[in-house]
Amino acid sequence: MNDHGDPADGDLVEAAPAFDVPNEVAEAVRTLIRWAGDDPKREGLLDTPRRVARAWKEYAKGYQEDPAVHLSRTFEEVGGYDEIVLLKNIPFQSHCEHHLAPIIGKASIAYLPKDKVVGISKLARVLHGYARRLQVQERLTAQVADAIWEHLQPKGVAVIIEATHACMTARGVSTPGVMMTTSRMMGTFREDERSRREVLALMGY
Repeated sequence: MNDHGDPADGDLVEAAPAFDVPNEVAEAVRTLIRWAGDDPKREGLLDTPRRVARAWKEYAKGYQEDPAVHLSRTFEEVGGYDEIVLLKNIPFQSHCEHHLAPIIGKASIAYLPKDKVVGISKLARVLHGYARRLQVQERLTAQVADAIWEHLQPKGVAVIIEATHACMTARGVSTPGVMMTTSRMMGTFREDERSRREVLALMGY
């Protein structure tokens, strides 16, 4: 769809609803285009400032929510289940707070319930809520694990994130293909080696 809400030729999916972009935001993008060496008045760049602004509003929509709210509805009726709950290889994207460059990766999130569980999709929603902010991978890993630990009060939490960082692969040392891995283990997964090995094996490590 174009900026007026009409279908645009070549669009494969429906665009996000349009909204007004403050002039100072659009002008900031024009300034960056000029500083990079191009002309924001040329035809191909005329609508770019507002597109960029709207895209960033979507990239950073995690600021508009409390990701932990997805953990507020829990269930105690689990038929006596007391083994590991794991959501594996959840894709996500974020942006690095140092260069505003993309971070693209996957996360595996596990917890060992004590007396309550949460809908499995909620784990992904917590991840995405924190990822859709300016981030560093270490903090993202800790935020996801801490939220689950605090709100579900499980016996253990394990979060592993693997991601590529465009600030490293597309600039600077320019090393494409490099993957950064971060992890946070809490409770029994940190204190008990056997439990830690079990959850890592289930995650594929």
